[in-house]
Order: sequence, then C-alpha cells, then structure tokens
Amino acid sequence: MDWTSLYLKTSDLNVFILGTGEVATRRANKFLDHGANVKLAGNYLSKDLECKGAVLCSTDGVDELVEWSDLVVVASGDEELSDYVCGIAKDKLVNRADFPQKGDIIVPTSFNIGEIEISIFTNGKSPLMARQLRKKIQSIITEEDILEIELQAYARSELKNVVENQKERRTYLYKIFEDEKINELIKNGEIDEAKDYIDNLIRGLL
Repeated sequence: MDWTSLYLKTSDLNVFILGTGEVATRRANKFLDHGANVKLAGNYLSKDLECKGAVLCSTDGVDELVEWSDLVVVASGDEELSDYVCGIAKDKLVNRADFPQKGDIIVPTSFNIGEIEISIFTNGKSPLMARQLRKKIQSIITEEDILEIELQAYARSELKNVVENQKERRTYLYKIFEDEKINELIKNGEIDEAKDYIDNLIRGLL
C-alpha cells in the first residue's frame, strides 16, 4: 500500500475543480467548508456553492486555472480534457475522482462528531464498505467520548504550564483518564465541575 494518511491545511488553499457534477460539487463543498478558495470549470454552479464563494469558470481557461491552483481536482466525465489537465498539472497536487490511484491525493469519506473528524480509506477497494464502516463507527462513539476528548485537551493545556517533561505529562493524562470521579462527572455531563476537579489535581503537583 503506497498511500499515507495525512491532513492537509486548506485555509486559503487555491483549489481548481474540473467538473461541476455531483462528485465535483461534493468536493467543492468539502474544500469550501474548510476555508479553501475554489474555482470550478463546467456548465453549472449551484446557488449553494455560489453563496459559499465558489467561482464558475469556462473549460476554455483550464491552463490559467491550473496555474492559479495549489490543488487540482479532476471530476469530469470528459476523459480527454481530464487527461489534458492532469498532463499540465505536473508541479501541482492532483486528486483524480475518475482514477484515484493516478493522482497524488485521495479524498476519503469522512464525517464529524463534534469537533472530531474521522476519515475512512479502503485503498479504493470499496466505497460502499467505507460508508458501512462509517455507520458502525458513528454508532459506537458516544457523547461521553467527546466530553473526554474536551477534558483531555483542557488537562493537557493546563499541565504544560506546570510539567515540562512530556512523558510525565502523558502519565498524568492517563491518571486523569482513569480517575473514577472524573468519569462520573463526565457521565453526568458536568464538564465545568470536571475541569475544576482537574485544576485541583494539577495544583497538587505544585
């Protein structure tokens, strides 16, 4: 398997999408929702994409659009034009919706639970199973898990002020994670009380 999972910072990233169909629209929404500048070449732009700031361009200007972009997304049914765009995008990151393995980046199926984003990649073998796995994962992640993440982030931030050694901080984070009182407060949804309790634990380290 020659793919490595990474997260790409997309705020102010220039994304050119060849195509305006279902897949192109889905890609555009994803990048727009994450702060990218998006231009699409095709025949039609939905009002939703237009309101989000997407720009519709003519396919006659693909050379300029590729030059403008940091990332090129090919999501067109025009195979000849798709191959042409990929051919001139040699120094650009390319996502090919038609032949994913031929590109540099694959956009996996992903979803959010609170501020947590989870992505699933089956190496192109089964988009259907990616969706099924998504449903299974969504069904087992609870609100308590989300609150635990929030508390761990809080505790980690506070510990950095008093414990310089990273390994020691990790040990304390495990203790906080396993603390019965904190787990009880999480079950009751008492997040502020849990943070106060963590503050008292950390003060005991001083």
